[in-house]
Amino acid sequence: MKNKLAHDHKQSIQSALKAVQDTDTIFHLTETFKVLGDPTRLKMVMALTEEELCVFDIAQVLSISESAVSHQLRILRTLRLVRQRKEGKLVFYTLDDEHIEDLIRVATRHHTE
Repeated sequence: MKNKLAHDHKQSIQSALKAVQDTDTIFHLTETFKVLGDPTRLKMVMALTEEELCVFDIAQVLSISESAVSHQLRILRTLRLVRQRKEGKLVFYTLDDEHIEDLIRVATRHHTE
């Protein structure tokens, strides 16, 4: 059966296929966006774009328990969105790299423009 619209977009289709064929990248991006889709975790990441913070500090900023902060940080660490640094008995958290901050900045700009 012939397509009703007679046009050839093979090059466009091939280009689009390249963009979606890396299933590993698609999986990791999906997981990152899922994690950032939670308001508490997004607030944590946004706070960490400004300052390195310990669990107590994050709990104060978000008005949630330290236990809740620790649970969310574990999820963020698993996806390598944040990293930790120990100083004596304190553990400080920061964004894992500038790409996370860039992602938040671009999404914020998209929303405000």
